[in-house]
Amino acid sequence: MSAKTTLAADYRRLTLHRMIWLGLMFCVLVFIVMLNVSIGPAKLSFGQIVTGVFNSASLTDNENLILWQLRLPYALMAVCVGACLGLAGAEMQTVLNNPLASPTTLGVMHAATFGASLAIVFKFIPFGLPENYVVPFCAFTGAIGAVLFIQYFSKRFGATVDTVILVGIAMFFALEAMISLIQFVADSDSLQQMVFWTMGSLARATWEKVGIVFLVFAICLPFSIRQVWKMTALRGGEEYAKSFGVSVERLRLIVLFRVSVMTAVAVAFTGVIGFVGLVGPHISRLAFGEDHRFYLPGAALAGAFILAGASILSKTIVPGILIPDGIVTALIGIPLFLGLLINQKRRGK
Repeated sequence: MSAKTTLAADYRRLTLHRMIWLGLMFCVLVFIVMLNVSIGPAKLSFGQIVTGVFNSASLTDNENLILWQLRLPYALMAVCVGACLGLAGAEMQTVLNNPLASPTTLGVMHAATFGASLAIVFKFIPFGLPENYVVPFCAFTGAIGAVLFIQYFSKRFGATVDTVILVGIAMFFALEAMISLIQFVADSDSLQQMVFWTMGSLARATWEKVGIVFLVFAICLPFSIRQVWKMTALRGGEEYAKSFGVSVERLRLIVLFRVSVMTAVAVAFTGVIGFVGLVGPHISRLAFGEDHRFYLPGAALAGAFILAGASILSKTIVPGILIPDGIVTALIGIPLFLGLLINQKRRGK
């Protein structure tokens, strides 16, 4: 057997191994979703969930209400938001060439918080929107406004990694100051709502909101998959990617816009949920390496798995109390974040 044939066989074996891993991650995610739906004061068995999904008449009216209006939207929102943040984090770590980058790096989440804070404190209703969509709309508008500013600044002064990160850091601190100012002038009720929004929670999930987040993810994912070869080449360095004809700065701007839209939509309905976009890509990288054909879907699945698992913990840590999901993801993510910092410092020695 020639060396060329051996390499081809090894490559096919590696590809099959990675596809199996993707399948296993998906199966685990399905199990976690079913577990999430089953947990709550009104116990639902896996059998009741499956039969209720395919035949709602098999359940009582109360059980149908719990399954279809409360548990399923909550569990599926965790999957959709987690997938958006996981995919966004993976793409951001690639285009910024920074393993510690996440959707919070560009200040998008702080911009969403700023928009939501304005809506909560000043209680304005733009375009006659339904009341339950005012805060998400303002949060999304704030996040997209931040993205457009970064895009304009980057195009004008060059979309290099340093430029993008420095603009993001500047926006982060500017927005943090403005949010603090709004909190300072807010009354006690508005301040309480602001604080709860920044904790991040899936409790506000509805089928409409799940559908919106899923639609945005479904639109963005094919564009991400279409650019996997360019992204994989970029992991070899900017000069390496340019040698294959990749327009690195243009690719970076396109990816950052896509990442920011996914992040903005996700946090608009849930509030700030951190660390999912940092942890998910690292789990995927451990399983699939830097081949973005598998790394990007793996990061989306890992992000969905993390947030779905966090939503289960939020219901079970303190019985009878639903802890905000953003708190749980931070408790999960902080140890790994510190581990990454220590590991990076050791490699730098």
